[in-house]
Amino acid sequence: MAAGLFDTPESASGDLPPIDDGYRAFGGVTIAATVLALLSPLGFVDWWLLTVPLLAVVLGLVGWRDILARPDVLAGKVLAIGSMVVGSLLFAGGLWYQATVYARELPPGFERLNYAALQPGEGEPANMIPESAVKMHGRDVLLKGYMYPGKQQRGIRQFLLVRDQGDCCFGGNPKITDRVLVQMADKQMIEYTPRLRKIAGRFSIRPAGAVDVDGGVFYHLEDASVR
Repeated sequence: MAAGLFDTPESASGDLPPIDDGYRAFGGVTIAATVLALLSPLGFVDWWLLTVPLLAVVLGLVGWRDILARPDVLAGKVLAIGSMVVGSLLFAGGLWYQATVYARELPPGFERLNYAALQPGEGEPANMIPESAVKMHGRDVLLKGYMYPGKQQRGIRQFLLVRDQGDCCFGGNPKITDRVLVQMADKQMIEYTPRLRKIAGRFSIRPAGAVDVDGGVFYHLEDASVR
């Protein structure tokens, strides 16, 4: 039977080579790993941001394995490997830096105090002072918290240090066991900031009035300084 004008001869059809235009796509996982690798220096800012370089390593590994499994479809092996290398280096560097800062922020002879130690036990009255707080009375401590915003923004000598940003930044009235009245040491002053502050001072317990908040305070940090 004669072949039509647009028919492909059967003998020729099996001899055609597969079409390969050389195009390879970058996988979404590899792209995400690259972006996270570029953001990995954030690990030097805070502990929890060390998850950024760690995720860069994990996603870089996943992307690299995908490329090895489908080399005819996916490209970006260099980006995947680079993300793993950069993420690993910056994770290690950020971890070392955060550990160094943590070790150096505590003055000699001081102890760490956290707000959990200032809270009453479950089922106890909300204004009860727990034994864990009583044990710290008169000791030199380092406490981390947020400045409660008041009328004064600069040259502050006395302020409330509260547990979290929900207490300090959204107009709430923090519970009394989340308040610590800070009195700066002689000639030392501080400016208001919404960021986390590290305050060292002598911890004491006594009922007193408070600045910029109703209900008074139990807890005090005296002769305080910023770390």
